[in-house]
Amino acid sequence: AASSVMVPTPTVVDNLIAKGFRNVRLWGRGVDIDLFKPGPKAKIPRMEGPILLYVGRVAVEKNIEAFLKLNTPGTKVVVGDGPLLESYRLSFPETVFVGAKHGEELATYYNAADAFVFPSRTDTFGLVMLEALACGVPVAAYPVMGPKDVITDPDIGCLHDDLTSAIESALTKQSGACRKFAVARSWRNSAETFRSYLHFFDSMEPHDMH
Repeated sequence: AASSVMVPTPTVVDNLIAKGFRNVRLWGRGVDIDLFKPGPKAKIPRMEGPILLYVGRVAVEKNIEAFLKLNTPGTKVVVGDGPLLESYRLSFPETVFVGAKHGEELATYYNAADAFVFPSRTDTFGLVMLEALACGVPVAAYPVMGPKDVITDPDIGCLHDDLTSAIESALTKQSGACRKFAVARSWRNSAETFRSYLHFFDSMEPHDMH
């Protein structure tokens, strides 16, 4: 009965349309491009190769082991806290675990990375991918719900069933394209989209809203 149902991702749009909804509008999530932007880099001990970053909860549902077990050149860095943190520290001593970070300090870790790795297969979106892109960092992920709704441009990352291949491809992407993509998804743009829908509703005749 609503005049419009605003949903966050194209996947949800398609799912609702498939169920017969005709009043679905995409209202994408936004990212703070003033906080997350190219800038100072965190000091990370570089063992070898590029710095590969994961940011998020350190828990089984995030599928982090798929990333930690990769035999790929590079220094793996994990930012975040969770029930598996201490266990992973013991099992993967070559990985740099720095715990949870926030605000400007978190942005320095994004900026220190050469690629952002998002191994989850179950997230419905994954805002951390937009935060990484806003810092100019390309994304490597699986071609599943969440990443498929965020990494919609081949110039900003790679989705592949082989995570190593996704990383190798992501490392070839240009930071400028990543930043440009994220700027178009700023909080301001998200708010403007919402406001445009309100103007649309205001312009409708009462009989059009049934």
